[in-house]
Amino acid sequence: MLKKNRLFTPGPTPLLPVAQMAMASYGAHHRTAEFRALFTRVLADVKEFIGTANDVLVLTSSGTGFMEAAVSNLTSPGDKVLVLSAGKFAERWISLVKAFGCAVETVTAPYGETFSLEEVGRKLTPEIRCVYVQATESSTGARHDIESIAKLVHALPDTLLIVDAITGLGTTHLDVDAWGIDIIIGGSQKALMIPPGLAYGAISERAWQRMETTESPRYYFDLRKERKAAAKAETASTPATALFAGLAAALDYVRQLGDGSLPAGRDALIANAELCAAMTRAGVEALRLKLFAPSSPAAALTAVTAPAEADSNIICKRFREQFGAVVANGNAEMKGQLFRIAHIGYYDYLDTIGVLAALEHVIAETTDGKVEFGSAVRAAQDVYAKVRN
Repeated sequence: MLKKNRLFTPGPTPLLPVAQMAMASYGAHHRTAEFRALFTRVLADVKEFIGTANDVLVLTSSGTGFMEAAVSNLTSPGDKVLVLSAGKFAERWISLVKAFGCAVETVTAPYGETFSLEEVGRKLTPEIRCVYVQATESSTGARHDIESIAKLVHALPDTLLIVDAITGLGTTHLDVDAWGIDIIIGGSQKALMIPPGLAYGAISERAWQRMETTESPRYYFDLRKERKAAAKAETASTPATALFAGLAAALDYVRQLGDGSLPAGRDALIANAELCAAMTRAGVEALRLKLFAPSSPAAALTAVTAPAEADSNIICKRFREQFGAVVANGNAEMKGQLFRIAHIGYYDYLDTIGVLAALEHVIAETTDGKVEFGSAVRAAQDVYAKVRN
């Protein structure tokens, strides 16, 4: 049987064909009027996509590069910071702030859960210079209440809020300016449907002011240098020019989803992710499988606890070998315990139905339980029909 390779992972995600064509055909030098025009358009569209009046930057790096910049530019060695940690990517924040000599406080929650707001409030003291958190913890499939966290943080006038929304932007509602998010970070390989290699973010005036007094070392990720270059429609270092062309095409596609409005297109992208996530959760539960993050599930992906008789290594392998489909295993010590099905970006109803139909076969063949074929698909269709009606 013919097998198409399909990504159901939370990054990289399926590529947008028109963006692939744009990347393949772009060859302009980055110090030309042609690239400056493209760069200017991309920055304007990224600002509109995020939904902010703040300055935005697009860096040639992975999302982790912008995460590092959000530490090195906003802190000095010895600064006290707070990390809200409930998964592997929040633990990356902990590693980053320690690497720059910060004194780190944490609020933790078990994998698959979210934080106690009361505990966050207790840990927030005037000495905390920055709070670092995920919008969506893609290692567990949990979504955090950024609006409520932001209200707690901004009760302190000198504390900055930094949100890793690499998986959250384009999959969940984030009102950056109204909530007072000081830096929000996105990545090209998620909702914007192009390969890894660009990180983008919005930076508040409070954050820019902080950068003038901090003392951590920085060079490539000096955001002030990038801001100065961006004012001249340039980047401080050589950018990934073809990826910028792909990003421009992807943002045009999102605008088309909104009938000419980029914010409306972004909202349509979010609604699509929310619907596909709800369909997936219904299908998973119809197979009597357990959701890994049932109390606060993300729209970007669905994490599923592996059945006892078939760990997630076996499940992921069967998806790949039988259907050419790549679903994500658990990260690090969660490997074998759960698998993750993403529904980000260039992903639709038929993708959702297809992966659930494949899941029925995989579970039937790897567990002792009897699977009623069509049950997961039918449950998903019911969710879709209710929304459509």
